[in-house]
Amino acid sequence: MNAGSIYPVFDAPLLLVEGEERILVAADLHLGLEHELWLGGVSIPSQTGRILASLLGFLEEIKPDRLLLLGDIKHNVPRTSWQEKREVPEFLRRLCDRTVVEIVPGNHDSNLADMAPQGAQVRSSSGFVLDGVGYFHGHTWPDERVLRAKTLVAGHLHPAIRLYDPLGHSYSRPVWAKARLSSRAVEEHYGFCGDSEIIVAPAFNGLCGGLPLNEPVEEMRGPLLAMANWDGARLYLLDGTDLGTLEEIKRAQRKIKKGARIIAAAQDDIAHDDAHKNEGDYQ
Repeated sequence: MNAGSIYPVFDAPLLLVEGEERILVAADLHLGLEHELWLGGVSIPSQTGRILASLLGFLEEIKPDRLLLLGDIKHNVPRTSWQEKREVPEFLRRLCDRTVVEIVPGNHDSNLADMAPQGAQVRSSSGFVLDGVGYFHGHTWPDERVLRAKTLVAGHLHPAIRLYDPLGHSYSRPVWAKARLSSRAVEEHYGFCGDSEIIVAPAFNGLCGGLPLNEPVEEMRGPLLAMANWDGARLYLLDGTDLGTLEEIKRAQRKIKKGARIIAAAQDDIAHDDAHKNEGDYQ
């Protein structure tokens, strides 16, 4: 996938934007997610150290001019958990020791500005423009200047794809999604036509799960699903595999599901015939 000077980092949910500066972008870290899981009866160790080590490794390898955290750095809302109060400030401080850190707050980032160290710049939640690229989290409509940028980058959706095999088994994978804005939606909200390209990044924290874009969506999750032409969106796995457009994927998956139903029906018929045969053997 290549959108001008914007490139995904191979096999990682990271975007490298090369303009006057080299900017590494990560979205949806959801630090402190383990606390919510613990409240629900699931106990796993904190993943903050692992996520920090991963980011520091990429910073060492790529050496960007700055790191942009594109929303939902922390997880718990509306309150901040004890885990987040302990881990998030040190997490951000360690990143600031390596590079310039900028943050666009997301819907999970209540109280984040109070936890951010002095070296981190917390931007407006409505996003900002840098080197001609508009950045926003995606939980709310961005600033008009962001929408006028040629290319937009957002997070929030945790985009994924659910793929089915001929036997009806399915699995989900995170994806990059690249689409065009809906001119109609932009005009209704802002009063001008816009058809900029938008790239939606997968969640950096793999525990978050994802929203399968090829499945029916029960909730809108903010304006992102309304502001882009999703059927024409191209989806890419983290290793760069081009899966085609969302419309093409849906069409292919419908055929596979139909084949799976035929196979299942045939198996049921065979099982039914075997049962009758076995009954006859005992008579």
